[in-house]
Amino acid sequence: MPSILRSGLGSLAVVLAVLAAGPAAAQEGRVPTSVQEMKLSFASVVKRVTPAVVNVYAARVVENRHPLMDDPVFRRFFGGRPQEQVQRSLGSGVIVDPSGLVMTNNHVIENMDQVKVSLADKREFEAEIVLKDARSDLAVLRLKEVAEKFPAIPLGDSDALAVGDLVLAIGNPFGVGQTVTHGIVSAVARTQVGITDYQFFIQTDAAINPGNSGGALVDLSGKLIGINTAIFSRSGGSQGIGFAIPANMVKVVLASAQHGSSVVRRPWLGAKLQAVTAEISEAFGLKRPSGALVGTVVAKSPAERAGLRTGDLIVAIDGIEVEDPNAFDYRFAMKAAGGQAQVGVLRSGREIRVAIPLETVPDGPRDARPIRSRSPFQGITAANLSPALAEELRLDVTLQGCAVVEVQENSTARGLGFRKGDVVIAINGEKIVTSRDLERAAGQQNRLWRITILREGKPLSVVFGG
Repeated sequence: MPSILRSGLGSLAVVLAVLAAGPAAAQEGRVPTSVQEMKLSFASVVKRVTPAVVNVYAARVVENRHPLMDDPVFRRFFGGRPQEQVQRSLGSGVIVDPSGLVMTNNHVIENMDQVKVSLADKREFEAEIVLKDARSDLAVLRLKEVAEKFPAIPLGDSDALAVGDLVLAIGNPFGVGQTVTHGIVSAVARTQVGITDYQFFIQTDAAINPGNSGGALVDLSGKLIGINTAIFSRSGGSQGIGFAIPANMVKVVLASAQHGSSVVRRPWLGAKLQAVTAEISEAFGLKRPSGALVGTVVAKSPAERAGLRTGDLIVAIDGIEVEDPNAFDYRFAMKAAGGQAQVGVLRSGREIRVAIPLETVPDGPRDARPIRSRSPFQGITAANLSPALAEELRLDVTLQGCAVVEVQENSTARGLGFRKGDVVIAINGEKIVTSRDLERAAGQQNRLWRITILREGKPLSVVFGG
């Protein structure tokens, strides 16, 4: 789990007032008026939702294999067999469908191949991974071989949340067992967090700790309004700043799983956006820096065909104000493919509307190839870089080259520092465009390897001995 947060207990007076008078009082925010109100608790809500919060245990077996084990001469003289090691992960999850669908964080089960789910009543079930979505850090599991209906938490509307609303966080912190903490919504639409591609988080001071990842953040009506994901902490301990993925994003991922898809198909804009600085704000005559500035527009993309231009300032989508590029990305990603999104744009001093067609990103033949020849690339899997693969790897869709989509544990490539998401663009002065190019170049016997890759948008040149 990236981090944890500490419970801020909030105002007991507000807590009791809400429980005493229901939703109306939550809006009015009145204080308790009697001793009876002072004795109220969260127990009824907790009793309703905790059966649907589960523990998630994931594991995988990894071979500690020395790269020289692939050399027959080395094996002949030194022998030995690869040693196996079990890697484990612990987190929480939420049953969101009575058939046994469980929502958790992708980072809880990432790279794992064995998943178990433990219910609040201590029963354990094997689970299969139905869908993983690294871009939102969400994953959907399905309990195996079950023939019953399970308690599920209904999904609420995270857009209806307001700062100051009371919330409960439920999970399995530190593996001690199911735990409930409470606090308030400290902020909504947090976009400068850096945890996932869609940076649009609910911030809360309800205590979240390691093991809480994937657990439930619920409101006082017992609806799921977020999946607890991470914290800000300087010490690793709870400091009262935690983040949850909004329930409305959870709905998008869950709908894909329920329709039988193993991936989330989202609309593609085809434009690179940048934040609005004070200088840009002044140039546009804005009262304050807000919106998303269009930096570049990809050829033949939905943005280009809709008429979006470099220098346009996006200020709204379907009538909802856009504060920054992260807010736009979140709102746009929530749209279902098909139809159009009405985008408000400031251009030449006036606001216009641009209808962006909601289309999924185009894909092409990836031709994924594992590289086995003795070279610095031994142990990677390379693939042709299409716009769809670029989106998956969080790369600029305009890039050209061959993408590294997998790096085997204990391989030569892993030892030399290659990473998933690297884009190989040249080997010994030869341009690399496809996976076939890379496989052919890697099969050559070279005493020296001059390699140029793109990593996080920046070129990196390295030299290795043959």
